[in-house]
Amino acid sequence: MRTVAAPASASRRNAKGPPVMQESIESSRLARLRNWISLAGFIVILGGLFAFFLLFIVDLIQPRSNPYVGILTYMIAPAFMVLGAGLVVLGGLLRHRQLKAAREDVRLMIDLNRARDLRILAAFAGGLVLFLFLSAVGSYQGYHVVASTTFCGQACHSIVEPEYVTHQHSAHAHVACVECHVGPGITSFVKSKLSGAYHAFTTLLDTYPRPIPTPIQNLRPARETCEQCHWPTKFVGNRMKTRTHYLTDAANSEYTVNLLLKVGGQRSKAHGIHWHVANKVEYLATDPRRQVIPWVRVTDDEGKVSEFRARGFTNEVAEHAVRVMDCLDCHNRPAHAYRTPNDAVDAAISRGRIDRSLAFIRSNATALLVQPYATREEAEQKIATGLHGLYTGDPRLSAAIQAVQEIYRDNFFPQMKAKWSAYPENIGHKDWPGCTRCHDDEHRSTDGQKVIGFKDCNACHLILAQGSGGALTQLTPEGQPFQHPEEGYELGDKCHNCHTGGP
Repeated sequence: MRTVAAPASASRRNAKGPPVMQESIESSRLARLRNWISLAGFIVILGGLFAFFLLFIVDLIQPRSNPYVGILTYMIAPAFMVLGAGLVVLGGLLRHRQLKAAREDVRLMIDLNRARDLRILAAFAGGLVLFLFLSAVGSYQGYHVVASTTFCGQACHSIVEPEYVTHQHSAHAHVACVECHVGPGITSFVKSKLSGAYHAFTTLLDTYPRPIPTPIQNLRPARETCEQCHWPTKFVGNRMKTRTHYLTDAANSEYTVNLLLKVGGQRSKAHGIHWHVANKVEYLATDPRRQVIPWVRVTDDEGKVSEFRARGFTNEVAEHAVRVMDCLDCHNRPAHAYRTPNDAVDAAISRGRIDRSLAFIRSNATALLVQPYATREEAEQKIATGLHGLYTGDPRLSAAIQAVQEIYRDNFFPQMKAKWSAYPENIGHKDWPGCTRCHDDEHRSTDGQKVIGFKDCNACHLILAQGSGGALTQLTPEGQPFQHPEEGYELGDKCHNCHTGGP
């Protein structure tokens, strides 16, 4: 392979025949790459190759996948190799322009009969194949890196740490983020990355909201996510549920409720909780968090339409603002639930993480959890100091402190202002309106004949037993009225009017 320069006079004299050529090392193809820009490009390529193979080995041998190693291996290192190749080409083009300006005619000759040209061509082809192979491997691995849960949760660690930590402790911990937030196929992948570009921009400018607002407006519909595993036609039958709570007295008295949840479902004619699945339910929410629902429209399996309005709501309803109810309208925190302080401490006591014999430990622990702390470190330090001040020298205290600190780490994120009170949970109706957003005795049909009731507790669940000790052995199959463990409760009061999840 060679390039030659022919004087203009020689070219004119030999226009009808082979030109007279003189080989010039300076104008050869290799000579064009003998410049500082191309040299820098070769150095960058070699550095990228070295980094790629080194990080590839690290990625293979490490016991757990690290998103940062994956990003460096399959995205950053290949990007440097591409940059180096670009510098090599740029340097060659600039050098070619210099040679062309110095000579009247510069020509490239490739003679495959010459061993030297053949070796150069073979080396170039081999390098190209290797480069394309590495690019393909990098692209494939890079795709899987950015689709991994560790990448989603740790690449922008401080911002999505609350979502990542709560996901790890949820029932959906083995479901990858992309299964719900992205979807299958390259189209969904590209859309998610374009959306992510905006979020990256807000991250650089530090203008992202704290906490991250929900519900997500463009989340994939439940039919494409939840229903891929949870088959609606199989939502039938009843399910036992035991809820154990501890009171705020000195003995941290136990109070347990055994419930029989009437799950119901699409094939069931009974009015169970999942009665909604067999009917089309539409609603209008007047707040961003979908907690205020003044209008509901129900179309039953026979096509009959009933419209319900909350008392005092007379507005016209725009169809574009109407949402069709799906799984996520009730199960709105399936993978990112923040436990309330009360529930988290109750669970820790039940598991023996916190010794129940510590007087008032239930109320003291929850009181310390809800204090305003600027950082996690401050919270852990003040939780320890506060409990030490209340139970000085008690040998049972060390385990309790660790348990309360762990509750804080798993459910409170002061840097993002994320905690249970920032995110309504619509399952149930104890700490948030939940079911009572519609089932409140306030929504009446336009003909005045129907009401979406609240007081018929047995429509969704039966209380089989409640209390403690021997009371829990007296099961009542037909159900029994709820008995509040403290005085002053009247049947019909909405739980969330008093219960907030904290002390």
